[in-house]
Amino acid sequence: MSRLIVVSNRVADPSRPEQAGGLAVGVLDALKESGGLWFGWDGAVAPPGASLAPTRIEHGNIDIVTVPLTEQDYQEFYLGFSNSALWPVFHYRLDLARFSNDFLDGYRRVNARFARAIRPFIRNDDLIWVHDYHLIPFASELRGAGVANPIGFFLHIPFPPPEVLVATPEHEWLIASFLDYDLVGFQTATDLGNFERFVRDQLAGGLSAGGRISARGRSVNVGVFPVGIDVDSVAAMASSADASQRIERLHRRALARVHIIGVDRLDYTKGLPERLRAFRRLLELYPENMKAATLMQIAAPTREDVDAYADIRRELEQLSGAINGTFGDFDWTPVRYVNRTMPRDTLAALFRGSHVGLVTPLRDGMNLVAKEYVAAQEEKDPGVLILSRFAGAAEDLEEALIVNPYDADEVAQALQLAIKMPIQEKRERYRALLKRVRLRDAKHWRDSFLTALRTGRIETLV
Repeated sequence: MSRLIVVSNRVADPSRPEQAGGLAVGVLDALKESGGLWFGWDGAVAPPGASLAPTRIEHGNIDIVTVPLTEQDYQEFYLGFSNSALWPVFHYRLDLARFSNDFLDGYRRVNARFARAIRPFIRNDDLIWVHDYHLIPFASELRGAGVANPIGFFLHIPFPPPEVLVATPEHEWLIASFLDYDLVGFQTATDLGNFERFVRDQLAGGLSAGGRISARGRSVNVGVFPVGIDVDSVAAMASSADASQRIERLHRRALARVHIIGVDRLDYTKGLPERLRAFRRLLELYPENMKAATLMQIAAPTREDVDAYADIRRELEQLSGAINGTFGDFDWTPVRYVNRTMPRDTLAALFRGSHVGLVTPLRDGMNLVAKEYVAAQEEKDPGVLILSRFAGAAEDLEEALIVNPYDADEVAQALQLAIKMPIQEKRERYRALLKRVRLRDAKHWRDSFLTALRTGRIETLV
């Protein structure tokens, strides 16, 4: 079996899998099976004059190779083009996008430097799997350095419609860079359709049977590969003795009999202010939920150097304070807002102990929280998943209560429906959802993508 090389902006620590996200665990499992190398940024910003040479650490049959960024790289590549330009554009938020030639130069420069850094580690029979929006032109840089290996790319975030994407400087160059891969994977059929439309309309490309797209003398296989989770791992964490104790404490310390949970990174794409407003509407429209329902919103800090993220934090603090001030009592806090990262096993317990999972992003590539919430439930008395129609997961998780996150009254009505839902309906929805989550789990995602990269044949989703 050929060795696998994974390339991503950040690299997980194989010695601490309990701290890795579900996605990282799936990638690590693939590397352990075939042996391989994981390459990316080490998270450090090197001081002036420091070495930028790669660092290599062995973990069993996996090599971890990392490089630092300079302060200029961090500002222009990471905070700049990646997260102040591509991230908002790909999430349909042109109002928050910031563009500059320096950002674009930094993006090109870092992709080129990363490609030079990894080139000596690549063997002729390696399979190379590149991840996400930070590294779109990575294959072009490797091809320019003479690398002929099979190279696949997976986009974890949405792919926007052409009419949104054209706002990005050098957008034709950026999307043409996808054509240097052998395989490009997307989360949903909507994302794939947007990509195909851009190549057809903006690059004068053509589509052929079997998921192949051609333009400018190059061609690439494209397909839909929905990211999944390790269902058994989440279920085991949710049903452990420690989890049972956490759930008991959760219920004992709160007067409320209905626990609603939201778990997200602190990001403007997640619809967090809209979610709090919808919970407020629940209390206004259905006052019987006063002292009966509580919303716990966990929002892990992220990208705090970007102004838009500081703004969203201030707005959430103001909203939660206003709701608690208006509706709260000495023995009931309507909103419990937690602005820190929680361990995965704690989250699994909180999912299991919550009657409603509220997953309402304004736009999301997939959203694994929705799948983790389902996997954590107990069949005897499962919770109800409320899911934004703009999350990639909504394309598959049809038995969730699908809502428009921009409509506070609609979300409030779905919350009331979930609270009042008969147990038999909850069980039926849960069983159907769990079946879907198991069918397209993390193993299916990585195996289907890597098989398509090796063989050139894409399995049709059922």
